[in-house]
Amino acid sequence: MNRTLRWLVPLIILAVVAAALYLWLWTGKPEPQPAPIEPPRAAAPTPPAAAATEPPPVQHPIEQAQPGLPAPATEPAPAPAPLPPLAESDKLVQETLLGLVGRDSLLSFLNVSGYIQRFVVTVDNLPRKRAPVRLWPVTPTPGRFVVAGTGDATSLSAENFKRYEPFVRLVEKVDSARAVALYVRFYPLVQEAYQELGYPDKYFNDRLIEVIDHLLATPDLAGPVRLTLPRVAESIKLDRPWVLYEFADPELEARSAGQKMLIRMGFDNEARLKVKLRDLRAKLARSAPKQ
Repeated sequence: MNRTLRWLVPLIILAVVAAALYLWLWTGKPEPQPAPIEPPRAAAPTPPAAAATEPPPVQHPIEQAQPGLPAPATEPAPAPAPLPPLAESDKLVQETLLGLVGRDSLLSFLNVSGYIQRFVVTVDNLPRKRAPVRLWPVTPTPGRFVVAGTGDATSLSAENFKRYEPFVRLVEKVDSARAVALYVRFYPLVQEAYQELGYPDKYFNDRLIEVIDHLLATPDLAGPVRLTLPRVAESIKLDRPWVLYEFADPELEARSAGQKMLIRMGFDNEARLKVKLRDLRAKLARSAPKQ
């Protein structure tokens, strides 16, 4: 097997861990068209005196990542093949998927067009209010959002949580060490994509750790999570009213797209995913998560 292809498989899995989370939980709520990416807000013009300001220091250098892979063999392995240019990385991703996991479950929801760019923008958008669906590296999972009760007693259904269990099992099977090692190997392309997104002086691994910490800060809600439907005119017929459900608690509804998706999948599934997130974080950064 081509060494580069072997390295790429865990990268695909790592991207799925971070990106598939939202779409597996997405309720299908319609988006305004077109659905633009949420770019970083344009900074105010820099005063001349501050023009030479140094970029912020890197907090989590990728060189400090510790995947925890087994010790190398006595004979050193050949150096991995050079990375392709970012603009040409799709072909390698497509060949890897078709040649190695063509019938695997991952292929059913991966979007390999601009894959690295999609991974980067997905991670960047998770702490925001919206994460445009058309930019995700995976496709929505089939099935509809399920609720329990009616009226003011409507809540997230335990039946709905079962829809996410296959995804949670998939995440738990991911070899974190190999996934992180692959992320480190392909980090130059990931960083390039992040800079092209509009962050020329920022470091993507710092953003990734920040996003993981943000997801880990999602509140643990063991009890029923109440839902509500926004009021609409009686003359308006809704073909899919379930896509409009919101959290009845304004504090929950105001949370980010990433935190809301973890809440939607249920307490047990959320807890299991947080275990994997902590494992990945421990291998990507030396500092402890922020409390």
